[in-house]
Amino acid sequence: MIPTLSTARLRLRAPVPDDFPAYQRLMASPRARFMGGPYNLRMAWGIFCHDAACWTLFGHGALMIDLHSTGECVGQVGISAGPLFPEKELGWLLYEGFEGSGFATEAAAALRDWARDSLQLTRLVSYMDPQNTASARVAERLGAVLDPDAPKQDPDDLVYRHIL
Repeated sequence: MIPTLSTARLRLRAPVPDDFPAYQRLMASPRARFMGGPYNLRMAWGIFCHDAACWTLFGHGALMIDLHSTGECVGQVGISAGPLFPEKELGWLLYEGFEGSGFATEAAAALRDWARDSLQLTRLVSYMDPQNTASARVAERLGAVLDPDAPKQDPDDLVYRHIL
């Protein structure tokens, strides 16, 4: 069962195929460099499908971020797992034009708290490119701390640890 979560400004809901075009535009853009991209259509679809499949495989996964005020989808937040992730990862992305409003922090906090309360998880990590300072600030606002000894997804990653 994929939850729908609500915050003061946001509704977090299951991804649907209609979400893919905006997601694919982000993943094909230069902004995707912080996530190992840019990605072609095939790779972006594979990542999108991974995010949705995590719900069936692990009981957690990605949720799309909609604004209560307009219903517009502004990004995604998720908990990823599997052989490409040394630990369960709390991640977020926002579409262009929606950064700087606290949406990533609000959405990630809601999913983190759901994971603690519903899955009884006690820790998560966030992997990020060292040049992605905006994402590092989100992790720090969430209370995560840099863990230089944590296993990394990529050799140059920073790993922020969330204790739930």
